[in-house]
Amino acid sequence: MRTITEKATDVRRMKRAPTHPGEMLLEEFLRPLNLPQAEAARRMGVSANRLNEIVRGRRGVTAATAIRLAELLGTSPEFWLNLQTTWDLWQAYRSDRSNRAA
Repeated sequence: MRTITEKATDVRRMKRAPTHPGEMLLEEFLRPLNLPQAEAARRMGVSANRLNEIVRGRRGVTAATAIRLAELLGTSPEFWLNLQTTWDLWQAYRSDRSNRAA
């Protein structure tokens, strides 16, 4: 049994980058649903550029975007925020290790 401070996935020990929420969005949702980014963005009420930046990994998923994605795709906002948090933590640990080595 895990304690309250243990994580199911310890990002510090991950060998490769976790999946960015944009990659998950594209590969597991938009493509299988045959839903173009522009149409998804329109339905979400965001710009196509904003959604494309998420898909390309150049922008993160905010809480507001997570809600919109959840409503569009029938998921939970927590799903998207957990993906984003895991990504952000992995990037931060990686950056911190690089800074210590320099």
